Amino acid sequence: MTENIKLHTDQRVTTMTIARPEKRNAITQDMYAAMADALEDYAQSDAVRAFVITGAEDYFTSGNDLQDFAKGIRSDGVPPVIRFLTAISTCPKPLIAAVNGPAIGVGVTMLLHCDLIIAADTATFSTPFVQLGLVPEAASSLLLPATVGMAVANDMLLANRVLDAAEALRFGLVSRVAPSSDFAAEIASLAAGLAQAAPTSVIKTKALIRHGKDQMTAQMERESVLFAEQLKSSEFAEVVAAKMQKRQPVFK
Repeated sequence: MTENIKLHTDQRVTTMTIARPEKRNAITQDMYAAMADALEDYAQSDAVRAFVITGAEDYFTSGNDLQDFAKGIRSDGVPPVIRFLTAISTCPKPLIAAVNGPAIGVGVTMLLHCDLIIAADTATFSTPFVQLGLVPEAASSLLLPATVGMAVANDMLLANRVLDAAEALRFGLVSRVAPSSDFAAEIASLAAGLAQAAPTSVIKTKALIRHGKDQMTAQMERESVLFAEQLKSSEFAEVVAAKMQKRQPVFK
């Protein structure tokens, strides 16, 4: 377990905190492995009945650590990011996302696999895949249009429109918005309610809501192939070089 993924369990609720605030909680491959471990353990646990994902300090997550991914996707077994996406998209038990601040890239796309998404009123949501020379992942090219509508999804995925918390609520990306002063209490109350509910009923209800996973899985696989291709592309290399040289990327 990497020190940048913190787990705390109390009263049948596990909270997983993405804790790398000095890098705006950017996620490395080692962190993905730890997150996958935690979700896989939760799926098999009878003792834990609710799972909260949040970020440390001011950010939910700024997305993938580009320098880490520029080194290449780890090939020792199933890549950690694939393990994480599989674990979060197939988890049979309730997942709560507590979006405490900006959610960027996978910080948005992972929400599409959570069951209840609570945003602080300071949260923002953006998916700058194209601007990074990449493509959407986590089946977001399928699930985001189905969630917020095609027009808004196009605006987010192609033009990097940034939604604030009120817009995210209006478009259906989040379940609730809470003032920052009440955010922790709102999350604790929601998680406690799920943990106290009839567990088999909760699992069966989630299964009914999230039926028809074949199309989602197929889309996620297509995205993963294209994402891996783009990681090796001259476009992504230019983005990384531009960030290191503190300039705007130039695409030929």
